[in-house]
Amino acid sequence: MNHVIIVGRLTATPELLGVDTDNMRATITIAVKRTYKNQNGIYETDFIRCLLWNGIAKRASEMYKKGDILCVHGRLQVQVYESENQERKYYTEVIAEQVSLVSSYKGNEVSCQGQN
Repeated sequence: MNHVIIVGRLTATPELLGVDTDNMRATITIAVKRTYKNQNGIYETDFIRCLLWNGIAKRASEMYKKGDILCVHGRLQVQVYESENQERKYYTEVIAEQVSLVSSYKGNEVSCQGQN
């Protein structure tokens, strides 16, 4: 089973790409703070790329803004490409199947939405 749940802060307002309703997409990055401190006593953050398609992408571009805390349900997908010097490179991204707003960021204020 390939299922992942990520909760974190949206690093930029989503932008919808594509005008065809069957091929709309948006790429978002979610900042997820780790649950432990590093050797310097600092919580490090992972920046996780998520790919949204069609209706999910459209709603995200209309509803979510930079700083919002989102919950993303989806699956991991590994992409392969060749670099300029013919090396195979890999990157992992989350293909979003559901995106929910956990709390909205407005300036210095966080407003909880109480999603169930």
